[in-house]
Amino acid sequence: MHAVRRRPRRGYLLAAVAAGMFAVNGSLAKFLLDDGVSAAHLSQLRATLSFVLLAGALALVDRSRLRIDRADIPRMAWLGIAGLALVQLTYFLAIDRLPISVALVVQFTGPMLVLVWLRGVHGRRLRPSLYGAVALSVAGSALVVEVYDAGSLDGLGIAFAACAAVTFAIYLVGFERAGHRYDAFTTLTWGLGFATLFWLVASPPWRFPFGDLDGAGDLALALGVVVIGTLAPFLLNVSALRHLPAARVGVVATLEPVLATAIAWAIHGEALAALQIAGGLLVVAAVAWVQTHPPAPEVEQVPAWPASKAA
Repeated sequence: MHAVRRRPRRGYLLAAVAAGMFAVNGSLAKFLLDDGVSAAHLSQLRATLSFVLLAGALALVDRSRLRIDRADIPRMAWLGIAGLALVQLTYFLAIDRLPISVALVVQFTGPMLVLVWLRGVHGRRLRPSLYGAVALSVAGSALVVEVYDAGSLDGLGIAFAACAAVTFAIYLVGFERAGHRYDAFTTLTWGLGFATLFWLVASPPWRFPFGDLDGAGDLALALGVVVIGTLAPFLLNVSALRHLPAARVGVVATLEPVLATAIAWAIHGEALAALQIAGGLLVVAAVAWVQTHPPAPEVEQVPAWPASKAA
């Protein structure tokens, strides 16, 4: 177990770099999806290979970091299944029925759910401006991804997107709580392990379409999705949650669509509308607010897991 000295500036930097890597991952994953790899199988590949690489590295370097208290195993199972596997599954189910822009914006309401949970369940009196920063970041994301041009919406798709928001909130809260007790490598290894078990049950390996990865190019892209788009940014985000409250990391996470749009503009020459630029500025303003207003851990920090009786 590891106590951590909170360094908010480090947390913001880690979360911002993670958002950038997730944005790059979107471009990498799109090539594989266009080549016929299903979203569900790509999600399974991300979790499984990330777990193998991370657990294998810890087994070689520091096996003690693979050990956790027995009482925390069910908590890690909940975190891995609801906070990692289901957050991807519900998002993919949502984008199967909705434009990606709509699903993404609904999912990014997760940090607001964290604030509502802290206020309603734990009675925390949070700064009204913090609610405003979260709302501003979501509104900015909506403009960046042009959610106003979504057309008619599917009711079941909206329901799946709402579930994605809930699982995103579980992800933020769960990893912050685990971070009170374990370092990022330990927490993510166990989370990915249970996410891998979930996918093994939901989609046994003998059903995986290995033939869809039919060349060195696809294999290189898959490795990029695993390392650049999964393992590295998740480690950065989990590390950020050891320095910052979950809602603030969630605000920084909304940089992802802004950065993804900027990458598309720089690489593919896609034009940016005035409202998209305005939305990006709103997200930047929200991120600037949370950085210039120090967190109040006594009200913003999520409750730690109960101590083990053996401790």
